[in-house]
This record gives sequence, C-alpha cells and structure tokens, in this order.
Amino acid sequence: MIRIAIVGTGAIANAHVQSYLQFPERCRIVVLVDIVPEKAAAMREKYLLDADVYSSHTQILPRQDIDLVDVCTPPYVHASISIDCLRSGKNVVCEKPMAASLEECDAMLRARDESGRKLSIIAQNRFRQPIADLKALLDSGVAGPVRSAQVDSFWWRGHCYYDLWWRGTWEKEGGGCTLNHAVHHIDMLLWMMGLPQRVTSVLANTAHDNAEVEDLSLSILQYPGALAQLTASVVHHGEEQQLVFQCEKARLSAPFQVVASVSKPNGFPERDEALEKQITDMAAALPRVRWEGHAGQLENVLTSLERNTPVAIGAEDGRRTIELITAIYKSGATGASVELPLRQDDPFYTVEGIMASVPHFYEKTVSAAALDGEITIGSSYK
Repeated sequence: MIRIAIVGTGAIANAHVQSYLQFPERCRIVVLVDIVPEKAAAMREKYLLDADVYSSHTQILPRQDIDLVDVCTPPYVHASISIDCLRSGKNVVCEKPMAASLEECDAMLRARDESGRKLSIIAQNRFRQPIADLKALLDSGVAGPVRSAQVDSFWWRGHCYYDLWWRGTWEKEGGGCTLNHAVHHIDMLLWMMGLPQRVTSVLANTAHDNAEVEDLSLSILQYPGALAQLTASVVHHGEEQQLVFQCEKARLSAPFQVVASVSKPNGFPERDEALEKQITDMAAALPRVRWEGHAGQLENVLTSLERNTPVAIGAEDGRRTIELITAIYKSGATGASVELPLRQDDPFYTVEGIMASVPHFYEKTVSAAALDGEITIGSSYK
C-alpha cells in the first residue's frame, strides 16, 4: 500500500485525489497539506479521507510512513518543496510547471539523484489516446519526416482569473500563459520532435491589465529541415487546442485527422487515399490507453514505485519543457532569436535573472484568497 501526502489543496489537487481514489487497493492518501489548513480539512471532508492535515510541508518531513509526496502548489514553491521531500527520503510527483527556472530544475535533479528517490513531473496529456496515437504514428515514419508543425495552445480566461493571489506575477506564477497553459502543448511537442535549434518569440498582454505577465505569445521554432509555430494564449474563445504535423507524405494531428497528398504532373495536389487508409488503420490498431489524463500518469507512478521501474515522465522531461519556455521568454524580452540549449551562465538560467529581464506589462491590482467555480484542464483531443 503506497501512502501519499498531497501538498497544496487548490483546484488542481482535485484531479489528483480523484485519480488516486480509482486505485484503493494500491494507495491511500494519508496527509493533506495547505498553508490554509481549512482548505485541506474541507478536501478531507469532501472525499471522506482518513488523512492528517498540516499547514506546512516541513511538518511532514520527519514522518517515515509517507511513500509519495504529490506537489500541487503554485509554481514558485515547486522546487523548494520537492527538494525538501526528496532529501527526507520521499518520492515526489510534481505538478507542471516543474519549476520557475532551469537553475531550480537542476537543483531538483541533483536532489533526486543524491536521494535515490523518484521524481515525476505532471504531463498528463501523454496519457490521452489521441496524443499517444499521434506520437506512435510520427515515430513509425509512415508519413515521412515532419516539415511543419502547428501547436495551438488556445485557452480563454476572464479578467478576474488573475485576481487570485498567486497568479499574474513573475515572482509567484513564474510567467503567464506560456508557462502555465502552453506547458502542456510544449511538453507534447518536445516529446514528439525534441528541442529546436533556435526560437524567435513575441510576448504581449492584450486583455488582462491586472497581471504583470503575458496572456499571448507567438513563437517560431527552427528545427533541422522543419519549422514549428507555437501560439500560447488565454484570449482565444472556444479553446480549440490542437497539434498538427505536416509531414512529407501526410498530415497527422490531434484531434485525429489524416490528409495525404501526391503530386500531379503539374505539381498540384491529389489525394492519396491509399495512404490515408493505411494510416487510419494503423491508428485503430494501436494499443489502447487504459487510464487517461492524470489517472494515467499517477497510475504509472504507482506502478513505478511498486516495481521499482523508471517513471514514464521524469524530471529530464520537465526540465526540457522549462528550457524551451525560458528561451521563449528570453526571445520575447530581448527581441532577438535564442539558440538552444541554454547555458548555465545565461542570465535567464536563474529566477533572479528572469525577473530582472522580463517585461511587466501591468501591475497586479487585486490579491484574492480564492475564486469560486470549477476549473478546466484542457482538451481531450478527440
């Protein structure tokens, strides 16, 4: 039986609790931690948990009956909490984004390696059927090499979204929609294509004058033989999120769509229906994802602990995502293209360097303790 402590009982923690409750024979939530302990107590009552409540993660460090700490706090304390828990001998799963800087990511990696514990970073969309299918089809080479990629991280958030106390500041949120929304799509893109060689980006705040951070960014990513365009937004009505890969022989995408073309004698396109059918049949025959979203990733973490096998999504994956996001912020702040990988002597390697360089579009005007209502966590890509 794997005993779990959840640190941070805000909105996203509900997805974690609901996931663990699907595996009652394998795990049990024994601790809830929140700087507002009344929130943790309310979560305990909501889900009828037999769990102790604490106001700080430091209070649970001496406990030897906790196998896994699940960090669901605002981003600015992801690193410090994860490092403390790893050093106390506990395994850690941490919500996205992994940390606020590459320096913090590297400190988390060192703590993992020195402790010998496991560290997984949430990227739950890899455990969605259309995304798993897309990855498998790209890896198969059936459509040929990628020529162009289009990543639409489209979300919509009202003005009051940034009234919550930790949102809308570089210090506590670590960034805007690029870091906290497009992080999902950036992870998926990097899983499928790896890091680009060069990034050129523009940042803007077009609709949220109560936030320091961007609510829209546009980036061009340069790969050998390919370009990718990435839009991160919280101003797009409809939240139509997609990943589209235009390959040499066919288009592959999530939500699933296949279009294949061959050339007529004059260079104009003609549908390659045989290849479209081949790809569609391949997709239908791919293994099914048993547990989707957060449940899928957290089930993988449980399996990793039970069998002492590597986690599917590790800290290196989380760091790679932060590296591209950091490059986007550097390019948007400096107005210049940025080469990857980033070096440790880069000013944007540290939180302090980022905060000294990024634009403050507006100043935060409200600091609400909580906002009413449920949250959404993105497309199912179906």
